[in-house]
Amino acid sequence: MAEIEREAMEYDVVIVGAGPAGLSAAIRLKQLDPDLEVVVLEKGSEVGAHILSGAVLDPCGLDALIPDWEERGAPLKTEVTEDRFYMLGHSGSIRVPNWPMPSLMDNHGNYIVSMGNVCRWMAEQAEELGVEIFPGMAASEIVWGENDEVRGVVAGEFGLDPNGEPGPNYEPGMELLGKYVFIAEGVRGSLAKQIIAKYNLSEGREPQKYGLGMKEIWEVRPEVHREGQVTHTMGWPLGKNAGGGSFMYHLENNQVYVGFVVHLNYENPYLYPYMEFQRFKHHPLIAEVLKGGKRIAYGARAISEGGWQSMPKLTFPGGALLGCSAGMVNVPRIKGNHNAMLSGKAAAEAAHEAITSGRASDELTAYSQAVETGPIADDLKPVRNVKPLWSGYGLGTSLVAGGFDMWWNSFFKNRSLFGSMKHGKSDAEATRRAKYYEPIDYPKPDGVLSFDRLTNVAFSFTNHDENQPCHLKLGMDDIPVEMNLPRYDEPAQRYCPAGVYEVLTDDDGSNPRFQINFQNCVHCKTCDIKDPAQNINWTTPQGGDGPNYPNM
Repeated sequence: MAEIEREAMEYDVVIVGAGPAGLSAAIRLKQLDPDLEVVVLEKGSEVGAHILSGAVLDPCGLDALIPDWEERGAPLKTEVTEDRFYMLGHSGSIRVPNWPMPSLMDNHGNYIVSMGNVCRWMAEQAEELGVEIFPGMAASEIVWGENDEVRGVVAGEFGLDPNGEPGPNYEPGMELLGKYVFIAEGVRGSLAKQIIAKYNLSEGREPQKYGLGMKEIWEVRPEVHREGQVTHTMGWPLGKNAGGGSFMYHLENNQVYVGFVVHLNYENPYLYPYMEFQRFKHHPLIAEVLKGGKRIAYGARAISEGGWQSMPKLTFPGGALLGCSAGMVNVPRIKGNHNAMLSGKAAAEAAHEAITSGRASDELTAYSQAVETGPIADDLKPVRNVKPLWSGYGLGTSLVAGGFDMWWNSFFKNRSLFGSMKHGKSDAEATRRAKYYEPIDYPKPDGVLSFDRLTNVAFSFTNHDENQPCHLKLGMDDIPVEMNLPRYDEPAQRYCPAGVYEVLTDDDGSNPRFQINFQNCVHCKTCDIKDPAQNINWTTPQGGDGPNYPNM
């Protein structure tokens, strides 16, 4: 393809991603200086369309950014009234008392929210301040400067045909250039991957770890609805096959969020995370709430779980990594949105200081310092060993040792008897060969409480224009059938929560071939993380494509 000529637009700050981190940065920049030119690029069809989170929101981030958020009508309506923790067996459960829990696990003062709706509201606040927000504009390339700095991004390219060549309705997109570029794409973003690799930002850090979070919204019977109740479970059905757990949050209007997280460092390639989620809903504790109800939405996304020791260097020449692009989730609290907001605020303050002093395209070291010495560090350092303890010693031991470590950190200001433990292998490397395991027999979905993947994907309202290049790129076309199939029974068939990947054969089982149904993709990035050969590269499809989550 011939070199493409594009128009360019100059801004003070270009922000990729209209999630809580990116929008917080935009809002703070305009609070500090209304004359700054700030643009936010969002690949979803609208702000919030690609946002999926549990979510119980700690409002500390909003408190710092917009102290009068309640008066401004922020969609934080359901305050948590009750915390419940359970260990599940096949048909029974044991409630874990709240009193031994470290104080950081208490959800008092937090809110059950739709982060999609919170981001829609934040976008309104940003636009009132003069921020330009362009939804449906996927940032597909990085624009590099003369000195190898990040100078901007290419966004809004449309109309490539399936071979990657310009079609009859081709639009080349634009170069959006800034004095600084903030990458706030969320977990495992395609631009963040390139930047982390180019500048070796993960050097000296532990590998990032991930979980796969799947979520449904249900309308339930009024008599079983408990507005403000928060329930978390561990144990069944995963058992020793994988780490993970569940959540059920009762919000307003007789709705509940039901979610299930599977840690992606599992070894057994026959594990089928989506079916574990569907099986979980048949547990009496959960089924009693859901029966007679109606599922109204479904979605999935990866969650960063590596914590403090896995965060890459946050700055690079010309910009910074924000929020989940850097991995700021507190794993035991299952919360990262507050840290995303705080990171956006800190990055904005560092950029404002730099621009005011006449700087551009250098490293915002003040941002890194603010994260390392401020509330984000105070949130993440005390829990930094929970994930490696769980991965290395199993659920029972990690509950005791992890709980003790969190208490100790609370008393002794982030000093742990264990130091900062290591994660070891990446999630891809953790996958073992299929010959060591037996296939897992999962019950067939009943269509009442549990559903097959493709039926559920319809409730994510996902759409991709089929006449475009597949955004799921294989490094080598033969690896799925020649290596992954004989060694791992090609786990992409199972780890994808949207049924994107299939191994097709002839009627007699011969001639296996790998098929990618990219139209189903909900942009969770699990394939990019878990493929044993690291042969799948998730890239952005054209802007506006993907899920269209209503209020996830």
